[in-house]
Amino acid sequence: MKPRVLTVANQKGGVGKTTTAINLGTALAAIGERVLLIDLDPQGNASTGLGIETRSRRLSAYDVLLGDTSITEAAIETDVPRVSIVPATMDLLGAEITLAARKDRTHRLKQAIDALGSSYSYVLIDCPPSLNLLTVNAMAAADGILVPLQCEFFALEGLSQLLKTVEQVRATINPDLEIHGVVLTMFDPRNNLAGQVIRDVRQFLGAKVFETVIPRNVRVSEAPSYGKPVLLYDLKCAGSQAYLKLASEVIQRERLLQAAE
Repeated sequence: MKPRVLTVANQKGGVGKTTTAINLGTALAAIGERVLLIDLDPQGNASTGLGIETRSRRLSAYDVLLGDTSITEAAIETDVPRVSIVPATMDLLGAEITLAARKDRTHRLKQAIDALGSSYSYVLIDCPPSLNLLTVNAMAAADGILVPLQCEFFALEGLSQLLKTVEQVRATINPDLEIHGVVLTMFDPRNNLAGQVIRDVRQFLGAKVFETVIPRNVRVSEAPSYGKPVLLYDLKCAGSQAYLKLASEVIQRERLLQAAE
């Protein structure tokens, strides 16, 4: 069975996108899934957050997009059981120019994932914080998009732009693309505005919004500097527990989607 491919995307930076990709992947693995993370962000934060040092990134997502190597060859096992990663390097900054003249430029990643077979049950793609060719490749390859949304005033403004892009990709490149769900991140109960944002987002998107809300949590912020997901850094903290809940919601939603197909 081919893996389910979820793209973690938001063109706004600082919304907890990479943190969500790393910790959701770890939580899915903790409940028995085989997970591959593909780091498509030239900054390579997901690779660093899973303890992959720059010098260890001999092959990267850039080589996969160019067709110089397969995902299987580029994937590195992490210290997290059942989680591997295709790391990112700064070479990805040049991917748009390198691929511009190719007719299949939007489907390079999809072709590579289609060749994977059944080694993994989930592929999570961490996108750069912009709507460029890398993000379009991730959307073309995806079964669904998971959108991390920070509980702050401008959240809905950025979301409407992302939803327009998803519609364009669905109309032209990937008719099966769905918004898998919106996950609210960095929630601070002391901030009155945060509660209002949650109400507005739920009113606007209804059932698309996950029940689980990821709290603003110091342990979540500290974990990447140790090259670990927060679940390995401090399993009992509020952030870890929230990501475990999110993983079970994701799987539940996946089962419903597959049953409806």
